[in-house]
Amino acid sequence: MEIAKRKLSQYRCCGYSFLRGCFSQVEIDTVLRELPAIFSQDQPGRILEKGSKIVRSIYGAHTSNRVLHCLANQQRIVHTATKILGGDVYIHQFKINVKAAFNGDIWPWHQDFIYWMHEDGMLQPQATTAAIFLDEVNEFNGPLLLVPCSHRAGVIEGPARGGAALTGMVGADLKYTVPPDCVAKLVSEHGIVAPKGPAGSVLFFHCNLVHGSAPNMSPFDRRIVYVTFNSVGNRLAPQSDPRPDFLASRNFEPISAVSETALQSWETQRTS
Repeated sequence: MEIAKRKLSQYRCCGYSFLRGCFSQVEIDTVLRELPAIFSQDQPGRILEKGSKIVRSIYGAHTSNRVLHCLANQQRIVHTATKILGGDVYIHQFKINVKAAFNGDIWPWHQDFIYWMHEDGMLQPQATTAAIFLDEVNEFNGPLLLVPCSHRAGVIEGPARGGAALTGMVGADLKYTVPPDCVAKLVSEHGIVAPKGPAGSVLFFHCNLVHGSAPNMSPFDRRIVYVTFNSVGNRLAPQSDPRPDFLASRNFEPISAVSETALQSWETQRTS
């Protein structure tokens, strides 16, 4: 899969591009079969919804699970990331965000780069995130809300909330959020979009794009894998007390992408 020129132009202009049909249902089902075991493991990268035992996020699982490693390093998304960023990339962060049916909590309006800049030493906003839909995303189950063109505003500094850097971006009480008046101004200029589509769709978005999502009150799960690619030339500056590797990788080696048929091959081996 190569990103079309018009989709690349949309990304440059609006800060995002939505690609349907990137992964087949067979490939997505292969990934979904891995999730129950991953979600059941009590590990530092597992974040639960406040006051419950329901999984909200899983960080860094691609380093220990071969299917998720295959998904994150899939040729079709790696090549798209290199086109967007203009050169070799590595995976800065991998996470699965779960908005469980009836229970998925809000993600407030925020930008991603401000966390990576302040907490991890990322120098420039030369990162892009591929959001891979594991479920159909519709208007009912808490779709990601984006403010088009808001990446052009640069880093929007607001008052930081208290709390440790480790938990600054892994729960509903985010450390850095975009102030409501700023969101209102940006929305009055550019509107809001909510990319929706079937499982297997992929949304690429800029690390300075303002985004968030509402609670999931529906009976439909909304699980999305987020793979953040950073330019190899934009590697993190040394930190005296770096965050754990599952939140901010310091392996800056360029990705060697896996083949287009890797996930299908994995499923064939499983069923043979």
